[in-house]
Amino acid sequence: MPIIYVRGYAGPTAGIDNVVDDPFYGFNRGATHVRIGGDGDPRFYQFEGPLLRLMGDEGYRLLVQGDQHRHLLDSADAALTPASLWVYRFYDQAATTFVPPPHENVFKHLWNKVHHRVTADGFNIEAAAAGLYDLITLIRQKTGAPKVHVVAHSMGGLVVRCMMQKICFQPQEDGRSRLPAKDLVAKFFTYGTPHGGIDFQLDALDWAQQTFGPAGSDIFAPEKMYGYLEPGAKFGDTPPRSSAFDPQNVPEEAFPTENIFCLVGTNPKDYGLARLTVGPKSDGLVSIDHAYVRRAPRAYIHRSHSGPYGEVNSEEGYQNLRRFLFGPWQVTLGLTGLPAAVDDEQWQADMRLAIRGLPVIISEQQTSHWCPIQLSREIRRLEGRPDGTVPLARTFLLEPARPEPGIPSDKSAAPRMRYSLTLRVFKLDAHDDHFRFADHLEQVPAWSDSLIVDIGPDAQGGDVQAWAAWNSMVEGSSDSFDPITDGLPPAQRHPATMERDGEDRFCGIALPPTARALPVLGADATVRIHVHDRRTTR
Repeated sequence: MPIIYVRGYAGPTAGIDNVVDDPFYGFNRGATHVRIGGDGDPRFYQFEGPLLRLMGDEGYRLLVQGDQHRHLLDSADAALTPASLWVYRFYDQAATTFVPPPHENVFKHLWNKVHHRVTADGFNIEAAAAGLYDLITLIRQKTGAPKVHVVAHSMGGLVVRCMMQKICFQPQEDGRSRLPAKDLVAKFFTYGTPHGGIDFQLDALDWAQQTFGPAGSDIFAPEKMYGYLEPGAKFGDTPPRSSAFDPQNVPEEAFPTENIFCLVGTNPKDYGLARLTVGPKSDGLVSIDHAYVRRAPRAYIHRSHSGPYGEVNSEEGYQNLRRFLFGPWQVTLGLTGLPAAVDDEQWQADMRLAIRGLPVIISEQQTSHWCPIQLSREIRRLEGRPDGTVPLARTFLLEPARPEPGIPSDKSAAPRMRYSLTLRVFKLDAHDDHFRFADHLEQVPAWSDSLIVDIGPDAQGGDVQAWAAWNSMVEGSSDSFDPITDGLPPAQRHPATMERDGEDRFCGIALPPTARALPVLGADATVRIHVHDRRTTR
């Protein structure tokens, strides 16, 4: 399906003028730096950017020919290929670089330069959202594709949500009804979008953003998001006291949350001065807790909001994007069989999800990145979860016929895909809000291990099957065994038992005895693997 990119906030008119000079609004940019090792020194790593990578990996074409609207979409030429990439250039109408410079005296010239650095005349989020609807309609007509994929960075995700939640419920200028977003968009991927708005550590800055909104920044004020996300409201409105409005909630009648993916950045150190006002639990601009849609799949990567170490121009971001758009299976990992209570003890867990053949971590929640899994808190919430599962991670599997570029040639024909889930569990000893260190060993977890899972067709080459083993129980190097269970004692080499519920498959992998000895996990603790065939819900 066609893919449409929607960029983020450009700031005042001066920033908009700089953005529109880029033919692809920055999505063509890759990176040559990656942070490796504990020293944090930059190392060379060439990532060619999401546009070029999709052209190579998935056979997409980038269609421009001087002007994607005038020469392609608005023309009466032959139909265009659905496997095409598009950039929504919504900022062009607010730029001053596409009109002749006005004749003005020196005082007017200086005034305009100052004005262009503090205002964003010509940009309106609802107008941009309406323009996105029109662009999607044109692309569908020209390519014959039933739907499109939309990929957005930062504020671009709010433009998309404004279209989905408000514009699609309003009539067009000629009175005709618009189609609902779920009939237009197949999948919606966001990089670092402030789905819950942007909060600062200083209340005065929050007040100034909402009250004055320099350069249109008031669209990030959580209360004012009501005006452009709620049908029937107008920009500037705030939710009434009786309203249950939550900016991080996308109503199912607008768009299904299982078709939204939120990439959450956890590294504030590589961003600009904004990181000083937002705080460490962020990507430097967007709070970790505000960077996702509730109930939607998400992944955490140690990248900043933008820049040379940013989320968009990163291998981690691209690998999550590719799997979400093209992976036929969704895999959800969680902990089940946990005790009903953990008294007053505080337990946390670190998580890392890796994929064979990739040089990066696909998702990670680390205490050192300010986003561990709060086990104690999650266990207390289990009463509200009918499945009794503490979520760990969610990812998507590509077809085995799409090998990773880093997999050796002797493995490329193997029908199985390999993933690893690394868990570390820590206990925090605290009393009256103060840590106690009498029995403390810094950075020594109460338990740690890696679950290695091979997923592929069964012996008959049909149904999905899983082989799993904890790395501590594998007798030898894990890369010597395929499937991984070949490294276990003979009596334990059988595949995991996959239960079926319609098109869904389930299996449970018991935690090692050392883990089940912990009171927070208990004797019945199990990693639950749920494989869902996404092709059955299109």
